[in-house]
Amino acid sequence: MGNRSKPCGTELFEEFYRGVFEERWDSLKQALLEPVRQECITGPTGENYYLDAGSMEAASALPLPEAESILDMCAAPGGKSLVLARRMGADTTLVANELSSERKNRLIRVLDEFLEPTLRQRVKVTGFDAARWSRFEKGTFGAILLDAPCSSERHVLTSPKHLKEWSPARIRNLAFRQWALLSGAWLVLRPGGYLVYSTCALSPSENDNIVEKLLKKYEDAELLMPESPSGAEVTGYGHHILPDRSGGAGPIFYSLVRKKAP
Repeated sequence: MGNRSKPCGTELFEEFYRGVFEERWDSLKQALLEPVRQECITGPTGENYYLDAGSMEAASALPLPEAESILDMCAAPGGKSLVLARRMGADTTLVANELSSERKNRLIRVLDEFLEPTLRQRVKVTGFDAARWSRFEKGTFGAILLDAPCSSERHVLTSPKHLKEWSPARIRNLAFRQWALLSGAWLVLRPGGYLVYSTCALSPSENDNIVEKLLKKYEDAELLMPESPSGAEVTGYGHHILPDRSGGAGPIFYSLVRKKAP
């Protein structure tokens, strides 16, 4: 037998996502390499924060009950927290959480710069491991946004180093973390509350499959399917905004789930 070199990350990446998207992959990959379509959030001093238009849709999909505490569980760099904070009622407060100290500092800077001071006072920043949160409190928040760490294929494609190192194990490891975060978030959500799970990943393994697992495990989990925004594709358990069919927004997957009241 001849010596056959082990496939590199670039080859594995290409093979994996072509298997997921088939003939669509070429056009999708090209769209991922082009500039992201962004929305603008203007701060009190006139400075602009630019956010992926798909991320704006995901954060806007979370219903925000009045006079409640809400949680952005993995909040950095802060764009989605800005969307949530600006949507809050006068008696609602937001906890913006980020485990990484470096990313947490960036989150604080974004909130300080782009929120009015009176609104900023109703946003608390924490640095906990979100997957362990439910060990210390349960049924606390009326609404939770979990924008989970994910494969971020758009960034991988533009980084030769990360592309070379890519393997399918990356998805498996991230899916394990995503499930730990989502199942923990579910225990922290109060009965009657709403949760949006989102990622910027392409694979169903990090998107629909994680939500499906939640619905199978918890009898009080109810999937809601709000109207799709323009350019979004309906999946089995949510919406997927992909740049080749959304004018450059995304990729963003999001799913809205409600915890049934007893």
